[in-house]
Amino acid sequence: MNDEPSQYQLGHERLDVYQCALQFLALATDTIGKLPNGSRVSIDQLDRASLSIVLNIAEGAGKITSADKHRYFASARGSAMECGGIFDVLLLQKKIDVPIHQQGKRLLVRIVSMLTKM
Repeated sequence: MNDEPSQYQLGHERLDVYQCALQFLALATDTIGKLPNGSRVSIDQLDRASLSIVLNIAEGAGKITSADKHRYFASARGSAMECGGIFDVLLLQKKIDVPIHQQGKRLLVRIVSMLTKM
C-alpha cells in the first residue's frame, strides 16, 4: 500500500486555485499576526474573507451540478475581491508595507482569474 500524501488528497486539493487560496490564507494569517492594536475590524474581516475563499472552493468542487459549483466559486471570488479591498485599506492606513500588499494582490489576481474561468 502506497502511503504517499497524494494518495489521500481530495479532488479540490489538486486544484491550482485551491493551492493559491491556501497560500493567500497563510499570508493573511501572518499579516493578521503583525497588525497593530486597534485593527480589530480589519483583522476580523480579513480572517473571515481569506478563510471563506478556501472553504468555498473546497465546497464548490464537491458539488454535483454546474449551478451549485458556480455559486460557490462565485462566493469564493467575492471573498477574494473583499480581501483585495482589505489589503488596499491596510496599505492606505500604513498598516502593511508595499511588498506584502503586492504579494497579496498578486495571489488574489491569480485566484480571481482562475475562479472566473471555472
